Amino acid sequence: MTTRWLTPEEQRAWRAYIAASRLLEDAIDRQLQQEGGMPHLFYSVLANLSDAPDRRLRMTDLAETLKITRSRLTYAVTRLERDGLLRREDCRQDRRGSVAVLTDEGTAVLERTAPGHVETVRTLLFDRLTPEQVGQLEEICAGVARGLQGEDGTPGTGDVPWRRRSPCPSS
Repeated sequence: MTTRWLTPEEQRAWRAYIAASRLLEDAIDRQLQQEGGMPHLFYSVLANLSDAPDRRLRMTDLAETLKITRSRLTYAVTRLERDGLLRREDCRQDRRGSVAVLTDEGTAVLERTAPGHVETVRTLLFDRLTPEQVGQLEEICAGVARGLQGEDGTPGTGDVPWRRRSPCPSS
């Protein structure tokens, strides 16, 4: 099989993407640590629960929404639960599953943190783009995500994070 090396244009685009995504994630993480005392992942857990009906989501659905492994989600939920920002409940429909529920304290933390987070995202990303570029960014990212998940009819990676099993069975 012959390696399909990146063209110079593709190499520049790839490196620009890597630099921008790492810098953006780092800046968002720093802002959330400073203003909310939590990393971006923890904020994302709270934000997704706040958007869910009754502020609750089954853990497997939350992992899929966040595109992370179940073990990584369990770690984040354990920390957030310890801090009183959410709680876990048994799933009524399936005794093996559990549900993450946003607490009132978690809602309050999210409401205090959200304005700074949105301002950071706006300043660092959207203020640098034209309205046309915002649409292009959405189209590009959505297309890549669909392809990686196999939702566009092409074979995906088959190894999406929320379907990965941790090496140790959970108790």
